[in-house]
Amino acid sequence: MFAQIQPTKRPHFPPPQHISPEFPFLRRPPLLRYHRSRPSFRALRVFNCLKATTGGKSTSSGEEIVTNEEGEVRRAYPFHEIEPKWQRYWEENKTFRTPDEIDTSKPKFYVLDMFPYPSGAGLHVGHPLGYTATDILARLRRMQGFNVLHPMGWDAFGLPAEQYAIQTGTHPKITTIKNIDRFRAQLKLLGFSYDWDREISTTEPDYYKWTQWIFLQLLKRGLAYQAEVPVNWCPALGTVLANEEVVDGVSERGGHPVIRKPMRQWMLKITEYADRLLEDLDDLDWPESVKEMQRNWIGRSEGAELQFNVVDTDGLERDIKITVYTTRPDTLFGATYLVLAPEHVLLSSIVSDVQRKDVEEYKELSSRKSDLERTELQKEKTGVFTGSYARNPANGLEIPIWVADYVLGSYGTGAIMAVPAHDSRDHEFALKYNIPFRGVVTPENGSFSYFEKAYSGEGIMINSSSPTSGLDINGLPSKDAASRVIEWLEKTGNGMKKVNYKLRDWLFARQRYWGEPIPVIFLDDTGECIPISEAELPLTLPELADFTPTGTGEPPLTKALSWVKTVDSTLGRSAQRETNTMPQWAGSCWYYLRFMDPRNSKALVDKEKEKYWSPVDVYVGGAEHAVLHLLYARFWHKVLYDVGVVSTKEPFKCVINQGIILGEVQYTAFRDSDGNLVSADSVDEMSNFSQESVLEEKACHLEIVMKSGEYFVMKDNSDIRLIARAHKMSKSRGNVVNPDDVVLQYGADSLRLYEMFMGPFRDSKTWSTSGIDGVHRFLARVWRLIVGSPSLDGKFKDGTIDLDGEPTVEQLRCLHRCINKVTEEIEGTRFNTAISAMMEFTNAAYKWDKLPRSVAEAFVLLLSPYAPHMAEELWSRLGHSSSLAYESFPKVNPDYLKESTVVLPVQINGKTRGTIQVEKTCTEEDAFKLASLDSKVSKYLDGKTIKKRIFVPGKILNIILDAQSVKVVQR
Repeated sequence: MFAQIQPTKRPHFPPPQHISPEFPFLRRPPLLRYHRSRPSFRALRVFNCLKATTGGKSTSSGEEIVTNEEGEVRRAYPFHEIEPKWQRYWEENKTFRTPDEIDTSKPKFYVLDMFPYPSGAGLHVGHPLGYTATDILARLRRMQGFNVLHPMGWDAFGLPAEQYAIQTGTHPKITTIKNIDRFRAQLKLLGFSYDWDREISTTEPDYYKWTQWIFLQLLKRGLAYQAEVPVNWCPALGTVLANEEVVDGVSERGGHPVIRKPMRQWMLKITEYADRLLEDLDDLDWPESVKEMQRNWIGRSEGAELQFNVVDTDGLERDIKITVYTTRPDTLFGATYLVLAPEHVLLSSIVSDVQRKDVEEYKELSSRKSDLERTELQKEKTGVFTGSYARNPANGLEIPIWVADYVLGSYGTGAIMAVPAHDSRDHEFALKYNIPFRGVVTPENGSFSYFEKAYSGEGIMINSSSPTSGLDINGLPSKDAASRVIEWLEKTGNGMKKVNYKLRDWLFARQRYWGEPIPVIFLDDTGECIPISEAELPLTLPELADFTPTGTGEPPLTKALSWVKTVDSTLGRSAQRETNTMPQWAGSCWYYLRFMDPRNSKALVDKEKEKYWSPVDVYVGGAEHAVLHLLYARFWHKVLYDVGVVSTKEPFKCVINQGIILGEVQYTAFRDSDGNLVSADSVDEMSNFSQESVLEEKACHLEIVMKSGEYFVMKDNSDIRLIARAHKMSKSRGNVVNPDDVVLQYGADSLRLYEMFMGPFRDSKTWSTSGIDGVHRFLARVWRLIVGSPSLDGKFKDGTIDLDGEPTVEQLRCLHRCINKVTEEIEGTRFNTAISAMMEFTNAAYKWDKLPRSVAEAFVLLLSPYAPHMAEELWSRLGHSSSLAYESFPKVNPDYLKESTVVLPVQINGKTRGTIQVEKTCTEEDAFKLASLDSKVSKYLDGKTIKKRIFVPGKILNIILDAQSVKVVQR
């Protein structure tokens, strides 16, 4: 890509004073490269040689820095002046403000980043990846004449801020404001074109007033209710955690033990919308993987719900029935035991006295496991016999009842009929505890050994007949048998057809302080739950000096006695406020609507504004939010659609998941007990070897490591293979890169450009600080192409080079090829290849004798979505007095995309000896002259007589020689 750039020979310079001796590899400044074909660069080459006498230095970033005698820093281009200048301009002029009243006859484009949580750590370089992409799209659409809505705000309630507040004794509001200020400053430093007048935070009463209003609408429609349910209780954090917040039995944040505990909770009936949430996925422009994850999470299945009667020790039926759900009613005859979840409500009334102690101990152990742990297929199944039996309604056989934690109380009925011959989990459990098998389905193409493994497929029914029950499905295909069993269940009153979902109602309460208050009260005399009136909203959080968890399960808000005690506003009855708060998910479920109308005090969003801006056209964020956030937001949106607040059935038209930026590659070497290096492929027992990490910079700059085939090896001993691995950026790994540092050394435009150039937007990629040099040099070349080279003191002139003159046809072809490529690639979010197209244009432009103004201006506009600071400065230097943000984006002229040249094969006596590039209209004489000048062809013509030439325009030139002649005859 930089093939035309030649390295200059330069003397050695001492390292900057701030470079630590521990990192000697940073002392080696990289080569500056200059194009030698342009006269204007000769001064630079002279200047480069003078650096030894003027104090040449290099930053740790790799940027060549030179200081003159006055100590002024010379840079590749003055980004340190340009970027603050234009950021001030945009802010003072509100360049990117979307007015409240807009011309609705114009097309709209609503592009949104997933709501960030403003942590104290600030941004790392992984965060701007998605933000840069949405900014490029927003800038493109503005220049294409769209009304653009591109806002930013903060999902600022929640557990992280409260935990930090508890640890430091600082009120979470104070730390939240501080964190927001830091995030905002970092985002502005990167030049994102957000409409900051629309900034919102979930912690502001003017915002959460409407979160509370939505809750009241859910309550009115019966979609919010209270229930005592088993929850993930974390004593150390003092709150209930969602399943996704528990990993391997401990809290994801802090690693504290979590137990299962029944508690009174608010629930949202998302299950009421399960079918709509499934059906409407089909029409969305989302990644198929995300849609499939949502389908699996909802988990719709069709089957049967049936009842098993519990029997006593004498075989007599008790007045207890266990209801189970199954997707395979055809296998009813194969059910040889039942399993109840440890939290099943009937368990205590079923368990025998002999087994009670064992069952209670098992329940206690199970309460410490998350649902994910309990259902992992690779985990060994555990359980305890209850001492009781039930009767299989199909054949009248008594079968044992077990308790096992691979069955969840939250799925189905919390009980299953176990068919070990036809279910792998049941098969594993039955083998472990010596429970009988009964095969009832056989493959159509032969027999099957049910004791070796379960057969879970469909087939022909066997062993499935009983004269006692009157049910006979022997010989039927599985599907027909399932329908026959359901008919029999409904006829005999033993069950019914049932549609079931894995999706559970949304647990909507946290025993924490830092969250939205739930707008209900409980009457003291009756305990009745009463919603507060909408006129009383927002119900604000009370100021608490002590917001630490109570440790008992009671929320911290119980400490705000004067706030908790209240009266019913309608009849003046004494009451208590709800002291649970909403989960962090609440505020992030609908924020995209508030951005449309953020200052409306009378409605959540104005109907006309919502109708114009909905739905969000492009929504960009991490794949980790593929299920829960997107599912919850879709649920609330559909409720608001039913209420009449929104006009669309879905909130987000297109969802794009950006890839993850991993930390720099770390190389791991192994040493034996004697300290000798050992190749990684020979390390069997890791405990016998010590590990030694080598950072990427040290490995690359000191040339310790090299690539050998698919592996990395020590350069001085290629037999020593290393492990090369990049990890997700985290403070615990120490591989976080602060974007502020990158901007300081390279500029925001370089950071933006590099993150887009690293690879396909949706793929994960590895950060490399040294890799940013390439795009930084590219931007410097663009700057010199238009502004010219610096003087000997390193300063650039104020204007541009001479840009007079009309463009040639070839220059226009080169420009319009670039316009076409850049436009197509941005539209397709293939940002890296758009940058490649601009680099190719720049390479071509450096070969021209003259750069015409019209071509320069068009290229600056192409560059502006990616490098807006530099583009604005160049646009200004090109003579324009206003921002380019709303200039028309260049449009391609198809006429210039047509190829005017062809590659013409040249034959000598019928054998191809070379090729030449000619115009399509090239004559035979011109083709022959070009062939005669080609080194590969001319050596065959030297001293030979040409008998004739055969020329087919655009196809071939065949030169027939007279072998006896020694003279070239011209005709």
